Amino acid sequence: MSLRVIAGSARGRKLKPVPGDSTRPIMDKVKEALFSIIGQSIVDSRFLDLFAGTGSVGIEALSRGAAQALFVEIDRKAIQTVRDNLIHTRLDGRAVIRMIDAFTLLRRPPDATYDYIFIAPPQYKGLWRQALAALENNPDWLRPQTQIIVQLDPTEWQAVSLTHMQEVDRRRYGKTLLLFYATVPPAPAPAPPDEE
Repeated sequence: MSLRVIAGSARGRKLKPVPGDSTRPIMDKVKEALFSIIGQSIVDSRFLDLFAGTGSVGIEALSRGAAQALFVEIDRKAIQTVRDNLIHTRLDGRAVIRMIDAFTLLRRPPDATYDYIFIAPPQYKGLWRQALAALENNPDWLRPQTQIIVQLDPTEWQAVSLTHMQEVDRRRYGKTLLLFYATVPPAPAPAPPDEE
């Protein structure tokens, strides 16, 4: 399967795949649909590509005008692929790459908050639910307007109980399901009782 940047400053540039079968690259039609949904709000945003793989989604965000993207991967081959793809697309100046387990990272206080968090972990292991739970347990990663997008196989879906996030949309493209979550605003503090 050929990988490419669909739109923006790096439009048409081909991306290297990760050697082996440890990653599942997003189909072009799904990536195009995803960024059509996000629209112009990607411009000047901060993007977290949590299980980066080839880096295709975070690179697309940068190509379309995101201010910065953080690419998180634990696989050494994937890290090198992300680095190569960023250099090839000339987007490495706005990228940070971290070789770390995603769940270890999410337990820590964040260096920054993000407008978009993209979660596409290895399939059939329930890791997408664990990632949402990690964000739920450490909501400092979230901004008031953060959107969390999960890519999974439709057969993986299960209901998830969340307090700090709520599902606002879902789209299915063949064997790919995209779930969209938004940050839930905190409940207003109760008004003080009237003094008599």
